[in-house]
Amino acid sequence: MPQRKTALITGSTSGIGLGMARALANAGFNIMLNGLGDADEIERTRKTLAADSGVDVGFHGADMTRPGEIADLVTTTRERFGSVDVLVNNAGIQHVAAIEEFPVDKWDNIIAINLSSSFHTIHHAVPLMKDAGWGRIINLASAHALVASPYKSAYVAAKHGVAGLTKTVALEVAEHNITCNAICPAYVWTPLVENQIADTARVRGISEDEVKRDVLLAAQPTKSFVTVEEIGEFAAFLASGAARNITGAILPMDGGWTAK
Repeated sequence: MPQRKTALITGSTSGIGLGMARALANAGFNIMLNGLGDADEIERTRKTLAADSGVDVGFHGADMTRPGEIADLVTTTRERFGSVDVLVNNAGIQHVAAIEEFPVDKWDNIIAINLSSSFHTIHHAVPLMKDAGWGRIINLASAHALVASPYKSAYVAAKHGVAGLTKTVALEVAEHNITCNAICPAYVWTPLVENQIADTARVRGISEDEVKRDVLLAAQPTKSFVTVEEIGEFAAFLASGAARNITGAILPMDGGWTAK
């Protein structure tokens, strides 16, 4: 039997990253999880994903601000599974502040995790993909890779950087049966977002429905959140053979936000 392909997803112990891991596992890829959190909870997540999908699932706790640990993440994935066929760069953090008040350490961490970590994973994964003659690189960007919002200087700068990195890598690997694309979602319905709604409604003195429609989804014409499952299925498609001629694409998944 041919060797099962492997997907490495950074920032995948919860939220969007875990959703993409589930979709790729259901598509038949072995999975290397990465991220932060309680060790027992991560192990439960790993075991559940493996049992539900029938694939092999590992975990590596690389700190995505540390290039040496990122290199070990890629090496360990290859050593355990035999390959790194799909690389999903999802790890990210956020901080909101005016530019003159933006903490320098927050800027450095956001650029390191949201942008530089993608360079490091791609740097180490591409030689393995070239040797295999096949690869898929999927960068989780944002609508903020295409448009800006105030008070998010580091995040917007990093996501614009991810878009440029995606295009450049796609051109470099185009003749090696490797693709590189970026998914750019707008607001995604996650427990983190859900938990913020009641607090926002109370602070602003409006209903929770008004928070969703007039605050969070104000820029999205569909007035509908993107779901984790939708992003996961999109990632699985980009990892499939059917997407072999989609490369260098900055792909909005934003309910029409960037069409305006």
